[in-house]
Amino acid sequence: MTILNFFKSAAARRSAAVPAFLSGYSIEVMPKTAAEIDDLRTILPAGTRVYITHIKGTPEDDMVACARRLTDEGFTPMPHVPAATLDSREALETRLRRYAEEAGARQALVLSGDRLHEGGAFESSMAMLETGLFDKHGFNRLHVAGHPEGNRDIDPDGGTSGIDAAARWKQDFSERTEAEMGLVTQFVFAAEPVIDWAERMRQSGVTLPIHVGVAGPAKLQTLLKYAIACGVGPSLSVLQKRAKDVTRLVKPFEPTEVLSDLADYCADNPETQIAGAHIFPLGGLHAATDYANRMSRSRPAAESD
Repeated sequence: MTILNFFKSAAARRSAAVPAFLSGYSIEVMPKTAAEIDDLRTILPAGTRVYITHIKGTPEDDMVACARRLTDEGFTPMPHVPAATLDSREALETRLRRYAEEAGARQALVLSGDRLHEGGAFESSMAMLETGLFDKHGFNRLHVAGHPEGNRDIDPDGGTSGIDAAARWKQDFSERTEAEMGLVTQFVFAAEPVIDWAERMRQSGVTLPIHVGVAGPAKLQTLLKYAIACGVGPSLSVLQKRAKDVTRLVKPFEPTEVLSDLADYCADNPETQIAGAHIFPLGGLHAATDYANRMSRSRPAAESD
């Protein structure tokens, strides 16, 4: 089935495959947001992989404490490790040691960060990986960024040569080390760019599993703000078209359509490396987890006991 015919037929059988696709979803939290919830087990399924966002100005102690709490509550912490926030190799080693020894973390999202606005000792996520420090401190699962809609910081001309070369390097790193690698994308609002990119990656020999970022339920104005700030590419047009319909502005935008398209594609193409969904709770953590649990038929850990 061609991509065009797939999208024409998807609407007729939409959402039947969504529960399986969303099962085992991962989600993003900030330490401050997590601290506002007394017990994350009341909203998240047991064992959920939780990425811990490291934004500029977040104290390292807060990041480590959040990771420790997630471990204690039965979740899998995956703290962000952005190169731009580190001023030396020693700082990277200290951070990894603390995550491992104080929080029991064994997974990390390795990122370049905003290199245009911050200085750092490492020019890229690849430079950090080459230090061998993640392996030294027992990090056996490493996720890195994937860019289905391009990245102007890497390819200012709007092309893909830079991001393609980075993806091939990450594939090679996974093959020459014992690290279990995966790609996680920025949040998208349409499935077609992700599917096209995944197929192109596979044809070029990049077979790392892909975790597709989607935005949890949020007001349209909120999503537009984040999408523009984060450089979301062609799929932004989905929001822009919706914004023209005044009657839809008052309702939270839910990612059901993009999830349905991805889920149906994966069901029809079991060989795909698209592995599941990663949720950005842009409209709030409760709204995101309520939606994800309902759509995946998952239950919070506290309800499963």
